[in-house]
Amino acid sequence: MSGKSNTKGKQVCVVIGATSKWQSDGRMTALIHGKPVDDSNLPIGVRWGVGGAIAQKFAQEGFYTVVTTRKASNASALEQAIKQQGGDCLTVELDLSVQESVANAFATIRREAGEPEVVVYNAGYLEGRDLPPEKELLEHITVEMFDTTQHIACRGPFLVAKEVLPGMRERGQGSFFFSNNSSSLRGRKRYTGQSLYYPRVMMRTLAQVLTEEYSEFGVHVANIVIDGTIDSPGTRAMPRVQKNPDSVINPTKIAEAFYYLHTQDRSCWSHELQLTPLSTKPSY
Repeated sequence: MSGKSNTKGKQVCVVIGATSKWQSDGRMTALIHGKPVDDSNLPIGVRWGVGGAIAQKFAQEGFYTVVTTRKASNASALEQAIKQQGGDCLTVELDLSVQESVANAFATIRREAGEPEVVVYNAGYLEGRDLPPEKELLEHITVEMFDTTQHIACRGPFLVAKEVLPGMRERGQGSFFFSNNSSSLRGRKRYTGQSLYYPRVMMRTLAQVLTEEYSEFGVHVANIVIDGTIDSPGTRAMPRVQKNPDSVINPTKIAEAFYYLHTQDRSCWSHELQLTPLSTKPSY
């Protein structure tokens, strides 16, 4: 690319992991259903899970939205949807397991869009979900699976923070939000069909550390606990969700919560937000 694409000078929102493993052709959808599912009858706001909904929300609010994904093709439909809604969007490839990829991605973002005003870390993984019931113990988790979880839940947020927080500190403003889950609240056993999620506790801890370090410089850091199943093409097709639709969380409403956090007055910032559907008990 050459020349800045954010020609209107809009504020920049970066969504790390804007696509979903539960989107119609996502990895988790393929694992559970054995094939892609049809999302043509679903509202456009839920087709790409939380990341896609957040990207659409901030674009609708006038932000130049940058979506990152390991392969640009994963986000092509999302980028097209944002542009069809009248928003501005750029897709940037980013592999969180490679430091050079993170650095190169943010160099591209600064060149093409500008310094990020909002960064949402929404990267996820499915490692561990494909193990059978007899392999629920830690001894069956491979080092490769563990390394992936560490890259996404711990090292990745650290690398992204180093890229964006210095600029936010110098400007005296900015929002850095972590999209997390209930396993960040305490360590829990991994059951069949679940990812190896206990490293998410470290993501929450990093958010707490960065809150203490950067709040005084005008940077709003928050950990958002998404405490339940997120509505998306792959999850909506599951029998248990169809039997109890109140058990899933609407990603467009999650996106509204993220935008609410960004627009909070700095005299009363929230640093942790837990979102739980009405039909389930909150996790602790």
